[in-house]
Amino acid sequence: FFFLQVLNEKKLQEVDSLWKEFETPEKANKIVKLKHFEKFQDTTEALAASTALVEGKLSKNLKKILKKIVAKDAHEQLAVADAKLGGVIKEKLNLSCIHSPMVTELMRGIRSQIEGLITGLPSREMAAMCLGLAHSLSRYKLKFSPDKVDTMIIQAISLLDDLDKELNNYIMRCREWYGWHFPELGKIITDNLTYCKCVRKVGDRSNFASSDVSDILPEEIEEDVKAAAEISMGTEVSEEDINNIIHLCDQVIEISEYRTQLYDYLKNRMMAIAPNLTVMVGELVGARLIAHAGSLLNLAKHPASTVQLLGAEKALFRALKTKRDTPKFGLIYHASLVGQSNTKNKGKISRMLAAKTALTIRYDALGENTSAEMGAENRLKVETRLRLLEERGIRRISGTGKALAKTDKYQNKSEVKVFDPSGDSTLPVVSKKRKIQEVDEQDTEVAVKAKKFKAEMKEGTAVEDGEPVKKKKKKKDKEKQAEEEVVLSEELPTSPIIEVR
Repeated sequence: FFFLQVLNEKKLQEVDSLWKEFETPEKANKIVKLKHFEKFQDTTEALAASTALVEGKLSKNLKKILKKIVAKDAHEQLAVADAKLGGVIKEKLNLSCIHSPMVTELMRGIRSQIEGLITGLPSREMAAMCLGLAHSLSRYKLKFSPDKVDTMIIQAISLLDDLDKELNNYIMRCREWYGWHFPELGKIITDNLTYCKCVRKVGDRSNFASSDVSDILPEEIEEDVKAAAEISMGTEVSEEDINNIIHLCDQVIEISEYRTQLYDYLKNRMMAIAPNLTVMVGELVGARLIAHAGSLLNLAKHPASTVQLLGAEKALFRALKTKRDTPKFGLIYHASLVGQSNTKNKGKISRMLAAKTALTIRYDALGENTSAEMGAENRLKVETRLRLLEERGIRRISGTGKALAKTDKYQNKSEVKVFDPSGDSTLPVVSKKRKIQEVDEQDTEVAVKAKKFKAEMKEGTAVEDGEPVKKKKKKKDKEKQAEEEVVLSEELPTSPIIEVR
């Protein structure tokens, strides 16, 4: 550590031209003067002091020096490049600290002429010490970096997914291979690991009758296997084939055991790094979210809407391109809370879960507390919301939600009920007040019906008298009929008139 005293404060007021005062060591010595110099014992002490300064903390050595040197000139101000460090010094030692753009320019000028201000140190030694300290500080940051721990989680979840794929391939190959020799075993034993253990222990199907598999299978299934082995339709295989199948079963069992161990490691690592995120969505979904974002800090920078759709980018951009409905969830769909909800409520629950998850991620990434209380509280809120949505869907069958929300107090009403005679009539009730349009329409309908009825009556009377019913004809037909009547009247003889007295 070294402390410099400002000689000319007036020149510091001109911030824009302050760099001119540090062009040469001679000019720099007129502005500032070395007051105290404290040497480190070794690189470890220098690394501890520089790490404390970078983190904005006050180291023990710096605290002792400040008490000795600056306490004598307590009335003067202490220029500090880091505002956080200045606040700590002022709180613990009650010294007035200043931080401004002028201080930043002053620090830049001191760094440029540090060899001229501190005498007795050769430039080569100064460069070697700076390089060694920079390497040590970088190594320390890399060693204790939270991003480095995130890398372990990313590698573990990626390896876990790869192991699942390889296990599925191996088990499928083992079932097909041994199925040629004993096909009935695959239908009786459904668990893959149990199947491989049973095949490894027995080998040839003829050995099932004499072997004891009670430590692997229950008694009922063991009896079924032995009965099926006696009447099996499989083909005979050689010992070399059986040995290869057993070797494959060994590989499956070893990979399964390693996968269980890796899952426990990932679970413990997630509870140490992101406990609140683990409580909210589980260790597998949380690890996949961190791996997709790149690190826990990058994930904390994402908003809740992005967290909700992480893993569904292709579906999102395809929906935007084709102007269809966008997806409602991505990796968060595999969380237990989303799986518990109905298909209708999955979108609402995933949106609320993403909002609460974004809060817990920021708390884990940027907070200093390592407890999982916040995650438990937020999970309880999401579960309560899920319960309300499920109950609302059941109750909506009878009544509205608003009516159910209001619970009226019971009041005893003593009313005398009177018989209503209107319920006895089965005729439709017509309202007394009718609109003008309805009345007009009814009048026109009555007039039309009356005309039709008169026309039918005339036709009926004409038929009874023996006269044929006349049809409507055109004007020409009427004129021809009139001419024919006139001709007939001229041809007919007139009858004589007889008078009776």
